[in-house]
Amino acid sequence: MAKNVAEQLVEMLVEAGVKRVYAVTGDSLNYFNDAVRRNGKIKWIHVRNEEVGAFAAAAEAELDGLACCAGSCGPGHVHLINGLYDAHKSHVPVIAIASTIDTGQFGMDYFQETNTTKLFDDCSSYNQIATTAAQVPRMFQAAIQHAVHNKGVAVFGLPGDVAQLDAIESETSMQLFKSKPVIRPNDNDLNLLAECLNEGKKITIYCGIGAAEAHDEVVALAEKLKAPVGFSFRGKMGIQYNNPYEIGMTGLLGQPSAYHSMHESDVVLLLGTDFPYQNFMPEKNTIIQIDESPERLGRRAKLHMGLCGDIKDTLSALLPLITPKTEDSFLKAQLEFYGKVKEHQLSYVKDQGSENKIQPEFVADTINRLSDQDAIYTVDTGMCCVWGARFIEGTGQRKMLGSFNHGSMANAMPMAIGAALAHPGKQIIALCGDGGLSMLLGDLATIKQYNLPIKIIVFNNRALGMVKLEMEVDGLPDNETDMINPDFALVAQAMGFKGITISNPEDVETGIANAFAESGPVLLNIMTNPNALAMPPKIEWEQVKGMTLSMTKLMLGGKMVEVFDTIKSNYKHLGEVL
Repeated sequence: MAKNVAEQLVEMLVEAGVKRVYAVTGDSLNYFNDAVRRNGKIKWIHVRNEEVGAFAAAAEAELDGLACCAGSCGPGHVHLINGLYDAHKSHVPVIAIASTIDTGQFGMDYFQETNTTKLFDDCSSYNQIATTAAQVPRMFQAAIQHAVHNKGVAVFGLPGDVAQLDAIESETSMQLFKSKPVIRPNDNDLNLLAECLNEGKKITIYCGIGAAEAHDEVVALAEKLKAPVGFSFRGKMGIQYNNPYEIGMTGLLGQPSAYHSMHESDVVLLLGTDFPYQNFMPEKNTIIQIDESPERLGRRAKLHMGLCGDIKDTLSALLPLITPKTEDSFLKAQLEFYGKVKEHQLSYVKDQGSENKIQPEFVADTINRLSDQDAIYTVDTGMCCVWGARFIEGTGQRKMLGSFNHGSMANAMPMAIGAALAHPGKQIIALCGDGGLSMLLGDLATIKQYNLPIKIIVFNNRALGMVKLEMEVDGLPDNETDMINPDFALVAQAMGFKGITISNPEDVETGIANAFAESGPVLLNIMTNPNALAMPPKIEWEQVKGMTLSMTKLMLGGKMVEVFDTIKSNYKHLGEVL
């Protein structure tokens, strides 16, 4: 019996190394679902919302390479979009199969009809729909090639009637061709780069996710240049560990040490980073940027040089051209300042808080101390990102996933699903905000259905904490940021796994340790301080005025207790402001 198109697609996914399809099945997707079942080499993961499936696929793709999600016609497509945007902006290879209505109904405003070409165009590097069996293998092979080599989302539109057709073997190649070319600047540009670095007196290196595979080369360059090394949030886990030159992060989530070093430098070397906030970049320094995607060069800062290259390949060729420096006073000054920053950060941890107002810094530090050296963390956008950025330390084996480029709420729990399925032997820890978890709460059932041993830590501050802070620094009293939450521990129990609420600081360490010791999923609902703030390393006078104004408005509105609690909870920030 001849195989159909759906079976052909599944065989191609198996050949490309795909292990799972995250999806909600239905009508136009059913033949593909059945082909997955009969093939037996790919697991269908039944999520409750296609958005969760896309986030889970994005996490798996970031950890291991190509991953796949799917959505049936109409609403299934729309649910996919947010997770696909995240995957595409994070530059991870995801195949999205968007099954559609039958081809004979195209353009007739048929039930659940969507125009997939228009719908997915902005969140994909490949986006086509097959209308004949002959197109399928060539288009699907092109989709896989685009996803892997362009590092982004490829959408393959599959009409329900096409999925049932007899497959036609392609006259061209159907397998995935993996290649890892050497990419570096030409010799002349490398010599100019080396000349600039050799002449520089005070140099700071700043690394992003693009430098994550070049840890040893970065450290070797820093040693030669006597240069401190800062990093972005995405670059942290790959650069921080075993790095005697590290000075932390900058940006909204970072510490003042990296910001200070970059602004005190003569030369700033940006490696594999597309850092989005140009107001944290120095303006009067010599800035050099190296990135494997040349379209990113110069869009965050004014450059002296912009060079295209893989960071590992480029630094390997550059290192022999660098003259080792002996003057290290700048490096020592920056490391000393960073030491003081870390000492100051300890004061955050020592303040454990009080009943129902547990300090989140203390919680994050406890997670860091008790979790495995090769744990995989996922963090929700918002305050959880801050606590993860500042208190979870890189070891060289740990990974941290988040919606760092797209900035979506509700990403941590779905990403933990993908991480847990892809790495069943690893400790998976999701740092969730109460706002984020509430958005996609239904997929706690997916965790139970596959008995995934995810540890969900809910930083339950009963508010949209980051939004509240954004309003306050703009001089606005927070409005409609408070949340009336369900008892998340009871929700977990209703889903079929252990849920525990922690209200007192003295129960945090034992509660987290016990949760980590459990073999199955656990949700810890930790009642954190809603008035805990996270000050950025660069504090503008306008932000200080805005915060003062918002506090005044709250007092005039009769919220004296909230103002007092905010000041009391954040006295440790006063030194940063002053």
